Amino acid sequence: MEKQRSGSAESGDWKRGAARPVPPPEDDVVSMADSTITVDDIEGELLKIERIRDVLVRRESELRYMMDDIQLCKEITRLKKELHKLVSIPDTHKSNEDRQKEEELMEQIHKLVETRDFLVDDVEFERLREKEEDKEMADFLKSKFPGNNRKTGLPTRRAPQTSPFNKSALSLLKECCGFTCSVM
Repeated sequence: MEKQRSGSAESGDWKRGAARPVPPPEDDVVSMADSTITVDDIEGELLKIERIRDVLVRRESELRYMMDDIQLCKEITRLKKELHKLVSIPDTHKSNEDRQKEEELMEQIHKLVETRDFLVDDVEFERLREKEEDKEMADFLKSKFPGNNRKTGLPTRRAPQTSPFNKSALSLLKECCGFTCSVM
Protein backbone atom coordinates (compact mmCIF):
# COMPACT_ATOMS: atom_id res chain seq x y z
CA MET A 1 0.00 0.00 0.00
CA GLU A 2 2.79 2.33 0.96
CA LYS A 3 4.53 1.86 -2.39
CA GLN A 4 1.42 2.82 -4.31
CA ARG A 5 1.03 6.05 -2.41
CA SER A 6 4.63 7.02 -2.83
CA GLY A 7 4.43 6.05 -6.52
CA SER A 8 1.43 8.34 -6.94
CA ALA A 9 3.25 11.17 -5.21
CA GLU A 10 6.30 10.60 -7.39
CA SER A 11 4.25 10.50 -10.57
CA GLY A 12 2.73 13.85 -9.60
CA ASP A 13 6.23 15.29 -9.38
CA TRP A 14 6.90 14.93 -13.10
CA LYS A 15 4.20 17.48 -13.81
CA ARG A 16 6.11 19.99 -11.73
CA GLY A 17 9.34 19.33 -13.64
CA ALA A 18 10.83 16.78 -11.25
CA ALA A 19 12.88 13.80 -12.41
CA ARG A 20 11.08 10.83 -14.00
CA PRO A 21 9.78 8.21 -11.58
CA VAL A 22 11.95 5.16 -11.08
CA PRO A 23 10.41 2.00 -12.55
CA PRO A 24 9.66 -0.75 -10.05
CA PRO A 25 12.34 -3.42 -9.67
CA GLU A 26 12.12 -6.36 -12.09
CA ASP A 27 11.27 -8.69 -9.24
CA ASP A 28 7.81 -7.15 -9.20
CA VAL A 29 7.21 -8.05 -12.88
CA VAL A 30 5.85 -11.58 -13.16
CA SER A 31 5.95 -13.34 -16.52
CA MET A 32 3.69 -16.23 -17.43
CA ALA A 33 6.69 -18.01 -18.90
CA ASP A 34 8.94 -20.14 -16.78
CA SER A 35 12.12 -18.21 -16.13
CA THR A 36 14.21 -21.06 -17.57
CA ILE A 37 12.41 -21.09 -20.92
CA THR A 38 13.80 -19.07 -23.81
CA VAL A 39 12.07 -17.46 -26.75
CA ASP A 40 13.63 -20.12 -29.01
CA ASP A 41 12.19 -22.84 -26.76
CA ILE A 42 8.74 -21.27 -26.99
CA GLU A 43 8.99 -20.93 -30.77
CA GLY A 44 10.12 -24.54 -31.01
CA GLU A 45 7.22 -25.71 -28.88
CA LEU A 46 4.77 -23.70 -30.99
CA LEU A 47 6.19 -25.24 -34.16
CA LYS A 48 5.88 -28.68 -32.59
CA ILE A 49 2.23 -28.06 -31.73
CA GLU A 50 1.52 -26.71 -35.20
CA ARG A 51 3.17 -29.75 -36.76
CA ILE A 52 1.15 -32.12 -34.57
CA ARG A 53 -2.02 -30.26 -35.58
CA ASP A 54 -1.08 -30.63 -39.24
CA VAL A 55 -0.49 -34.36 -38.80
CA LEU A 56 -3.89 -34.73 -37.12
CA VAL A 57 -5.63 -32.77 -39.88
CA ARG A 58 -3.94 -34.98 -42.47
CA ARG A 59 -5.01 -38.10 -40.63
CA GLU A 60 -8.59 -36.82 -40.43
CA SER A 61 -8.51 -36.23 -44.17
CA GLU A 62 -7.17 -39.75 -44.79
CA LEU A 63 -9.92 -41.24 -42.65
CA ARG A 64 -12.57 -39.29 -44.53
CA TYR A 65 -11.20 -40.55 -47.83
CA MET A 66 -11.22 -44.07 -46.43
CA MET A 67 -14.85 -43.74 -45.36
CA ASP A 68 -15.84 -42.44 -48.78
CA ASP A 69 -13.94 -45.27 -50.43
CA ILE A 70 -15.57 -47.90 -48.23
CA GLN A 71 -19.03 -46.50 -48.94
CA LEU A 72 -18.37 -46.43 -52.68
CA CYS A 73 -17.04 -49.99 -52.65
CA LYS A 74 -20.02 -51.24 -50.64
CA GLU A 75 -22.42 -49.64 -53.09
CA ILE A 76 -20.50 -50.98 -56.08
CA THR A 77 -20.51 -54.46 -54.55
CA ARG A 78 -24.25 -54.29 -53.87
CA LEU A 79 -24.98 -53.17 -57.43
CA LYS A 80 -22.68 -55.83 -58.90
CA LYS A 81 -24.49 -58.56 -56.95
CA GLU A 82 -27.80 -57.28 -58.24
CA LEU A 83 -26.41 -57.13 -61.77
CA HIS A 84 -24.99 -60.63 -61.43
CA LYS A 85 -28.47 -61.96 -60.59
CA LEU A 86 -29.86 -60.33 -63.73
CA VAL A 87 -27.00 -61.49 -65.91
CA SER A 88 -27.44 -65.07 -64.72
CA ILE A 89 -30.95 -65.13 -66.18
CA PRO A 90 -30.87 -66.56 -69.71
CA ASP A 91 -31.65 -63.98 -72.40
CA THR A 92 -34.69 -65.93 -73.49
CA HIS A 93 -36.23 -65.57 -70.02
CA LYS A 94 -35.41 -61.85 -69.53
CA SER A 95 -38.16 -59.32 -69.74
CA ASN A 96 -37.71 -55.85 -71.17
CA GLU A 97 -37.82 -54.62 -67.60
CA ASP A 98 -34.90 -56.93 -66.70
CA ARG A 99 -32.85 -55.66 -69.65
CA GLN A 100 -33.57 -52.06 -68.75
CA LYS A 101 -32.66 -52.71 -65.10
CA GLU A 102 -29.43 -54.37 -66.26
CA GLU A 103 -28.49 -51.28 -68.27
CA GLU A 104 -29.33 -48.98 -65.38
CA LEU A 105 -27.19 -51.03 -63.01
CA MET A 106 -24.25 -50.94 -65.42
CA GLU A 107 -24.57 -47.15 -65.71
CA GLN A 108 -24.76 -46.75 -61.93
CA ILE A 109 -21.71 -48.96 -61.44
CA HIS A 110 -19.82 -47.01 -64.10
CA LYS A 111 -20.66 -43.69 -62.40
CA LEU A 112 -19.55 -45.02 -59.01
CA VAL A 113 -16.28 -46.32 -60.46
CA GLU A 114 -15.66 -42.90 -62.02
CA THR A 115 -16.42 -41.24 -58.68
CA ARG A 116 -13.97 -43.57 -57.01
CA ASP A 117 -11.35 -42.76 -59.66
CA PHE A 118 -11.76 -39.07 -58.82
CA LEU A 119 -11.40 -39.94 -55.14
CA VAL A 120 -8.16 -41.79 -55.84
CA ASP A 121 -6.91 -38.84 -57.89
CA ASP A 122 -7.71 -36.52 -54.98
CA VAL A 123 -5.83 -38.78 -52.59
CA GLU A 124 -2.80 -38.76 -54.87
CA PHE A 125 -2.97 -34.97 -55.24
CA GLU A 126 -3.17 -34.57 -51.44
CA ARG A 127 -0.21 -36.90 -50.99
CA LEU A 128 1.91 -34.86 -53.38
CA ARG A 129 0.81 -31.59 -51.76
CA GLU A 130 1.66 -32.94 -48.30
CA LYS A 131 5.04 -34.09 -49.55
CA GLU A 132 5.75 -30.56 -50.82
CA GLU A 133 4.56 -29.06 -47.51
CA ASP A 134 6.86 -31.43 -45.62
CA LYS A 135 9.79 -30.35 -47.78
CA GLU A 136 9.00 -26.67 -47.21
CA MET A 137 8.69 -27.24 -43.45
CA ALA A 138 12.01 -29.10 -43.37
CA ASP A 139 13.70 -26.26 -45.26
CA PHE A 140 12.17 -23.71 -42.89
CA LEU A 141 13.30 -25.66 -39.83
CA LYS A 142 16.82 -25.98 -41.22
CA SER A 143 16.96 -22.22 -41.69
CA LYS A 144 15.36 -21.49 -38.31
CA PHE A 145 17.35 -24.05 -36.30
CA PRO A 146 20.52 -24.79 -38.29
CA GLY A 147 22.28 -27.94 -37.13
CA ASN A 148 19.83 -28.44 -34.26
CA ASN A 149 16.69 -30.06 -35.65
CA ARG A 150 16.31 -32.28 -32.59
CA LYS A 151 15.77 -29.27 -30.35
CA THR A 152 12.24 -28.66 -31.63
CA GLY A 153 11.11 -32.22 -31.05
CA LEU A 154 8.98 -32.07 -34.17
CA PRO A 155 7.38 -35.35 -35.15
CA THR A 156 8.46 -36.74 -38.46
CA ARG A 157 6.01 -37.99 -41.05
CA ARG A 158 5.53 -41.72 -40.89
CA ALA A 159 6.48 -43.93 -43.76
CA PRO A 160 3.93 -43.74 -46.59
CA GLN A 161 2.98 -47.41 -46.26
CA THR A 162 1.28 -46.96 -42.86
CA SER A 163 -2.04 -46.01 -44.42
CA PRO A 164 -3.67 -47.45 -47.53
CA PHE A 165 -4.35 -43.89 -48.71
CA ASN A 166 -0.67 -43.13 -48.84
CA LYS A 167 -0.17 -45.87 -51.40
CA SER A 168 -0.02 -45.10 -55.06
CA ALA A 169 -3.23 -44.53 -56.96
CA LEU A 170 -2.66 -47.70 -58.96
CA SER A 171 -2.42 -49.90 -55.90
CA LEU A 172 -5.60 -48.28 -54.58
CA LEU A 173 -7.38 -49.04 -57.81
CA LYS A 174 -6.26 -52.65 -57.66
CA GLU A 175 -7.21 -53.11 -54.04
CA CYS A 176 -10.53 -51.25 -54.15
CA CYS A 177 -12.18 -52.24 -50.90
CA GLY A 178 -10.19 -55.40 -50.36
CA PHE A 179 -11.16 -58.89 -51.42
CA THR A 180 -14.90 -58.23 -51.19
CA CYS A 181 -15.03 -56.08 -54.29
CA SER A 182 -13.44 -56.39 -57.68
CA VAL A 183 -14.40 -53.18 -59.40
CA MET A 184 -11.67 -53.43 -61.98
